[in-house]
Amino acid sequence: MSDNIEGVRPYEHPAGGWDALGAVARAIRAQMTPLSGTRIMLENNQPDGFDCPGCAWPDPKHTSTFEFCENGAKAVTWEATRKRATPEVFLRHTVTELLGWSDHDIENLGRLTHPMVYDATTDHYVQIAWDEANTRIADALNALPSPHMAEFYTSGRTSNEAAFLYQLFVRAFGTNNFPDCSNMCHEATSVGLPKSIGIGKGTVTLEDFDHADLIISMGHNPGTNHPRMMTTLHAASRRGVPIVVFNPLRERALERFAAPQNPVEMVTLGSTDIASEYLQVRVGGDAAALKGVMKGVLAIDAESLAVGGIGVLDRAFIASHTQGFEALVKDLEETAWADIERVSGLEREALERVAQLYSRAKGVIVAFGMGITQHTLGTENVQQISNLLMLRGNYGRPGAGICPVRGHSNVQGNRTVGIDEKAPHALREGIERVFGFVPPAAKGHDAAEAIEAIRAGHSTALMCLGGNLAVAIGDPVQTHAALRRLDLAVHVATKPNRSHLLVGRQTFLLPCLGRTELDLQAGGVQCVTVEDSMSMVHASTGRLPPPSATVRSEPAIVAGIAKAVLGDRYRIDWEAMAAQYDHIRDLMEQVLTGFGEYNLRIRRPGGFRLPIGPADRIWHTPSGRAEFLVIPGTCDDPRRESAQALTLTTIRSHDQYNTTIYGFDDRYRGIFGRRDVVFVNADDLAARGLQSGDLVDLEAIPPRGDMSDNTAAVMRRLTAVAYDLPKGSSATYYPEANVLVSLSDRDPQSGTPSYKSIPVRIRLST
Repeated sequence: MSDNIEGVRPYEHPAGGWDALGAVARAIRAQMTPLSGTRIMLENNQPDGFDCPGCAWPDPKHTSTFEFCENGAKAVTWEATRKRATPEVFLRHTVTELLGWSDHDIENLGRLTHPMVYDATTDHYVQIAWDEANTRIADALNALPSPHMAEFYTSGRTSNEAAFLYQLFVRAFGTNNFPDCSNMCHEATSVGLPKSIGIGKGTVTLEDFDHADLIISMGHNPGTNHPRMMTTLHAASRRGVPIVVFNPLRERALERFAAPQNPVEMVTLGSTDIASEYLQVRVGGDAAALKGVMKGVLAIDAESLAVGGIGVLDRAFIASHTQGFEALVKDLEETAWADIERVSGLEREALERVAQLYSRAKGVIVAFGMGITQHTLGTENVQQISNLLMLRGNYGRPGAGICPVRGHSNVQGNRTVGIDEKAPHALREGIERVFGFVPPAAKGHDAAEAIEAIRAGHSTALMCLGGNLAVAIGDPVQTHAALRRLDLAVHVATKPNRSHLLVGRQTFLLPCLGRTELDLQAGGVQCVTVEDSMSMVHASTGRLPPPSATVRSEPAIVAGIAKAVLGDRYRIDWEAMAAQYDHIRDLMEQVLTGFGEYNLRIRRPGGFRLPIGPADRIWHTPSGRAEFLVIPGTCDDPRRESAQALTLTTIRSHDQYNTTIYGFDDRYRGIFGRRDVVFVNADDLAARGLQSGDLVDLEAIPPRGDMSDNTAAVMRRLTAVAYDLPKGSSATYYPEANVLVSLSDRDPQSGTPSYKSIPVRIRLST
């Protein structure tokens, strides 16, 4: 860590501990009253309370009084703030003025209280009645020459009930254009795993971590992005389970963690070491590293067989449950160690140590985040993890399996209930059987395709059920210009953000309830449901009063627009479903597999788990077997061979959740009061005639065939900070670095943008 740079100083404490509790107290004080803030936090992630709007880490069966973390508390207080963005606030500020504000300041205006529409003559948002808004939205959608000219985006905070209604409305309208936030995070998981194991989800439960003999953590920073996972890793480490980390940056929580619920650590100011092996893989080198571990496992197996042993591969599992093993072995034999070391940035000896640990462990869990998925080869990265697990039969037994750690609290549930541009056959068949109409079958647009369609003029309407699409997606120059050309934009949101200010010909801003708030409909107080990262579906019931009497729930907003657009088409009773969410769940039960007795099971503490085939060694693949999937070579990006190229990964700060910026500190990395920095290996700086503290520019090296604007994508005037990460690697903050990510720079299989491996050149700023 560099010295003598403003806002940059070493942070020596462990993650968690008293600093985390202090941050919770400050978040409550800044956004809520201490009494209301404390009360609402005690209901967070409780069986009769609400599900945290932050990460999707599951709740333990035996919850404690405090089932929240620092960043979960920030998410709750940010949403449940006492601040209000009323129509009067928007009358004091033009949209042009607000566009000049920081993203933090725009959202910090507070909760939206009334439906509004943009008035181009005054450049203000002004209040509009709900009925008038719905009528105007319906008129605009129904006037489209084709339903495929509309895009319908979904945020991962959306409940199962709202998402199911949304997809039903859109398919009844006539399109599968469902761009959603999963397209930008774990779509590589959703695409890669079904080809490998027959389902695009994780296979483990929270209890499996209690039985694991080895945990491998790849490409994520749980201390910031899903801190409740740290309780699980903390417990595993204290009982002696090896935890191997593959990550370019040394993240404090994966090194040392002080559990705020551990009285001994809190009183003694102690902490627990988390990682037993910390391998700083080069950015973009994960597939090569995984191949190195697998190559090491095969060598250990061969050595055992050579001396009369039984080997270390699970040959019975491989023979009975898989295919493609021979092709994998051949590829690993042909992959040279020198290439693996060069691309991964790791020494053979280190990868062979991991292979030894893996070969000795009876039950292995591999947990991974967007550091694995957000690459041009993200799908292949996920499949290599599955290959490693299959070598020793680490599916379908206690303490073993794959664990993609989702970010948003219900992004997995949204996909389960139908937010899917690929329109699965079973879903379409269920809709036709229950509702009597034939849904469209043609694949719709994912997030990047939606922006490209809007840019080309093929789509002229956009509805966003939550989220901040314009900031989350790449290439803001092209994206922002495209969104301003829309004939219709509809945003359903709790708080204002930058996407709402990129106004088209007609732009509506509709306020919805947050997860923490009482949802009172004609049928009484309603609960909604969510699905966590481990396929547990459970109820969430808010308690706080809504920010105003005119705020509506997401299901009510969707039902109102659907009724205005479709009328009595297909005799769908939108009003009845909005009045009583049990009716929605009754219909979901009829349409969706695994949702039997839905209303009964969600009312049990902890909810229920959806069927996960690989957990029972059932493989819903075309072959009926788990598939070893080969990726030739070491998966290097040829752009990294350009002169003076670095590979940049984007990261979230500890004062951030997705595109929401709570503040400007990133204390675990030693950054305070700023975000305009780029982390670079000290030797890489010196090799380019730079030093820590210099003002630098980053220029993206575009992918071949990039059809975006020919102007070089440049991120200007960042302060270079010498940091402990592998040579050839660098890091800076998302979403600011999205200016370097073109819409075409994405995984061709899943469409996931390559936020985590951007080839760049770094130079002194002029």
